[in-house]
Parts: sequence; structure tokens; C-alpha cells
Amino acid sequence: MERELLLQCQRNDRNAQRKVYEKMAGKLYAVCRRYLKNDEDIEEVLADTFYKIFTKIEQLHNPDIFEAWAKKIAVNECLQKLRAAKRLHISLEENHFISSNTDSENVSFEKDILHLLNFLPEGCRAIFNLFAIEGYPHKEIAVMLSISEGTSKSQLNFARKKLQELLVNQNV
Repeated sequence: MERELLLQCQRNDRNAQRKVYEKMAGKLYAVCRRYLKNDEDIEEVLADTFYKIFTKIEQLHNPDIFEAWAKKIAVNECLQKLRAAKRLHISLEENHFISSNTDSENVSFEKDILHLLNFLPEGCRAIFNLFAIEGYPHKEIAVMLSISEGTSKSQLNFARKKLQELLVNQNV
């Protein structure tokens, strides 16, 4: 992200904020989509994310890490939304199965994975995203979700096994 554009955002320049929004909205939407199923929840969290970005941008001292900082805010907002809805319980339920094959054979690998992630319990999906996609270690995940490190590891293992089963069932 351009240093000058971020400085303008720190001065509450609405045009600069719009440009940052246009550059980042798609990326942050994709982050939110990995954690949340409901489009309304995603839009709400995305709005909250940008609000937090623009109200706390003066705390960003290194513009070179803006994108990572913004993604971290989006992840935290998603986790907060899940906690608030009490949907972040850790579950080993086996009743999340795919009922039909993907409609299009031309769907990208990312969309296939995103589609399959929707069939994981939300707690497992959050842990899988935090570990496998965002790169957080189990110790940090445990702190973020108020669970034990062992629970994080076991839920990641469950998520991986479930994703493998779903891949086999989908013939992806």
C-alpha cells in the first residue's frame, strides 16, 4: 500500500479511504468468507473491519505491513462475530456432510476449498483457517480462542481428516 495514501487516511481524507477500501475490500472479503458462511455476517464484519482500520490507522507505524495488519483485524473481527453468536464452540460432530457435487467443473481450487470449509463445524473451520491459512501457531490460537493448545491441535487434526473425507466424497 502506498505510504502517502495511508498518511492521507490518517488525516481522515475520505478519498484516500475510498481508494484503500477499493484496493483491500476483495482481499478482506475473502478472509472473512473463510470464517463466516452468511453473506450478511460477512458484510457486517467487513464494515466493522474497515471502521476499525480507519479509526486505528494512526497506530500503524510501518506502512509496509498494512495489508497484514488489515488482515489480522479482519480475522479478529470474524472471531469476535463467531464468539458473539456463540458459534465458536469446538465440536466433533460428524453430521456435516456434502449432499451434492459442485455444479461447475471450472470452479477454482480456492473456491473448492472454501466450499468444503463450509461443511466443517465453525470452531474447526476457525482453527483450520488460523493455522493452515493465516499461519498462527497453536499456542496463539489457544489464547485467541480461549482453549487449550491440545484442543487446537486435535481440532486441526479433525478438520484435516474431515476435509480429506469431503474431498474423496466430492471427487475434487
